[in-house]
Amino acid sequence: MCSSDLLKVMKLLQRLSVFVAALLALATLPDARSQIINTSVRVQVGTGSNILITGFVIGSTPKTLLFRAVGPGLAQFGVPGTLVDPTMTLYSRQTAVASNDNWSSGDAAAITQASLSAGAFGLTAGSKDAALIATLQQGDYTVQISGADGGSGVALFEA
Repeated sequence: MCSSDLLKVMKLLQRLSVFVAALLALATLPDARSQIINTSVRVQVGTGSNILITGFVIGSTPKTLLFRAVGPGLAQFGVPGTLVDPTMTLYSRQTAVASNDNWSSGDAAAITQASLSAGAFGLTAGSKDAALIATLQQGDYTVQISGADGGSGVALFEA
């Protein structure tokens, strides 16, 4: 990839991070009827410096959030070239606070229930999609999504 393409990808990722952070900020409105309960972005996830990195800020009230990195689960929607085995790590500043590779290896029942509550489509048991639930305190966070096998492809990030 040439430097101009890399610059374009980096600018796109910065815009996506701002977009997701803005949507998560809107989700903290006090009126439950006006809250965003699920936001997502579908992108090409690469390797090295081209992985998906998105950031957000939690205000003064702790929040319990569901995060999903869906690759194989997109096949049911006819999406070609999906990320075969996404892995996801949640960071508080530079410290990894949670991670998941293969959502069924986590608390599958809680993830399934949270997905339904958020209006998200279900994940197939045993799939290589990644998901986790975390209760986060005030602060700034990032989520990094990459191919567990070093691969690349299309993935959907949801929060």
